Amino acid sequence: MTLPNQGPLSDLVVIEMGSLIAGPFAGQILGDFGAEVIKIEDPKVGDPMRQWGRSLPKGHSPWWPVIGRNKKSVGLDLRKPEGQAIVRELIRGADIVIENFRPGAMEKWGLSYETLSADNPKLVMARVSGFGQTGPYAERAGYGLIGEAMGGLRHVTGDPDRPPARAGISIGDSLAAMHAVMGITMALHERERTGRGQVIDAALYESVLAVMENLVTEYDITGYVRERSGSVLPGIAPSNAYPCAGGELILIGGNGDTVYARLTEAMGRPDLKGDPKFVDHASRGVNQHELDAIVADWTSTFALPDLLALLEAKGVPASRVFRAPDMLEDPQFVAREAIVTTNHPVFGPIRMQNAFPKLSRTPGSIRWPGPALGQHTDEVLSARAGCSAEQIADLRKAGIV
Repeated sequence: MTLPNQGPLSDLVVIEMGSLIAGPFAGQILGDFGAEVIKIEDPKVGDPMRQWGRSLPKGHSPWWPVIGRNKKSVGLDLRKPEGQAIVRELIRGADIVIENFRPGAMEKWGLSYETLSADNPKLVMARVSGFGQTGPYAERAGYGLIGEAMGGLRHVTGDPDRPPARAGISIGDSLAAMHAVMGITMALHERERTGRGQVIDAALYESVLAVMENLVTEYDITGYVRERSGSVLPGIAPSNAYPCAGGELILIGGNGDTVYARLTEAMGRPDLKGDPKFVDHASRGVNQHELDAIVADWTSTFALPDLLALLEAKGVPASRVFRAPDMLEDPQFVAREAIVTTNHPVFGPIRMQNAFPKLSRTPGSIRWPGPALGQHTDEVLSARAGCSAEQIADLRKAGIV
């Protein structure tokens, strides 16, 4: 059963072109909030995300139901002139185009912004790439890990005595997608005043750079190059992962002066509050390792649930290190419907993260999971490209759709 569309973007039509994560995640976000997202895929193999992740029976991926959700799939060969003509017709009636091909691909297919906006002056086009549409690196291949490296994230991630680590998710791609969506919403707002669309140029490395805090400015002013520091932030203490009895870990953020005072009370160590080595934020930072060792000795005497309850009662920020099974059982996740169930034609009922952030009147929703390849080809080409059933049949016979 498809849920009703209450989303704030329900009056928008999006043509999503591209594959893998950065472009499609941007489309997922817009679809979660009601936009009609028409995903253009290779009619034979589709988006590789259909196979990515742990392999499951019948070749289905557990990733595709998430990143493909709320989208309509149209199989269309963009390498052939007939396919290019059809997608141009679809774009003529759309509000937004998202593409994450290597720069130059759209132009090669006769689908430059100049061409498309001549047909549709209100068109907003988000172009997601490794290095942006300009500059000496523009035409280089640029996956998320390259953007993470160039944007500075990889160098500061991991332990200092080991090579740089990855975040465990494709964070560079996700950040680029979010910046693309921010750009889209800004461009739509500006379009209300001028009636004109524009291009959003979202580069992976710049999207990573945008969240790197004061890394560049700190070096520019002081000459300090931020390095890997494991699970701590240098000079911020106590704020770390600490051991509990039984081998579990607890994260405690007790670095603010008032929070630190409450932590010392919870520890039964009021002496630590007035100790000159730990009396304020700066001194705790200087003596970070010594303080972390004291806290770790204390936490290791508690079972994780008991310590969480104690710290909650004292008003000290603390958390277990959540895994998927913890999320499914946690009352906060349940109360806010952070994880919801949707029905999949192959897997049956499946659980996944909800649409975020929450809007009070027009919330996002998961109306359906990622569709089958080409599931909506006939519907979309008929309704939005003016194709008859006979024309669609001919296109299918020729391998265009």
